[in-house]
Amino acid sequence: MRYLIVLLAVAGIFASSLALRIHYSMDAPPCDINAHWDCGIVNHSRYSVIHGIPVAAIGIAGYAVIAILAFLRRYRLLVAASVAGLAFALYLTSIEMRILQIWCLYCVISQTIIALITLLSIAAAIWPRKITS
Repeated sequence: MRYLIVLLAVAGIFASSLALRIHYSMDAPPCDINAHWDCGIVNHSRYSVIHGIPVAAIGIAGYAVIAILAFLRRYRLLVAASVAGLAFALYLTSIEMRILQIWCLYCVISQTIIALITLLSIAAAIWPRKITS
């Protein structure tokens, strides 16, 4: 299970890196799909930074911590980190839905990834482990 969580965390780092690329570049294709899907608008909005730090960079750091905790089998800490990440992602999703009314494809992918990681980390924390002798 830990390798699946690590793999999902790496996928989250990739999705967050793509969003960060859009945040810093005006030349990068911002995945402008239609009137409701535009990563450029989301990643250049005033909600894309917290105290000067891009939200995507916070996501990269969070996914890296999650990957390390999963690899080390620190499941209780992993649950705490993934629940915090999910809460943060839900907050950002509510901003996209209620305030910006524009969706970022990379953000939705990240939301899905952190939700899966949270479910898997809870399962890993409560699942009975095999005792090897």
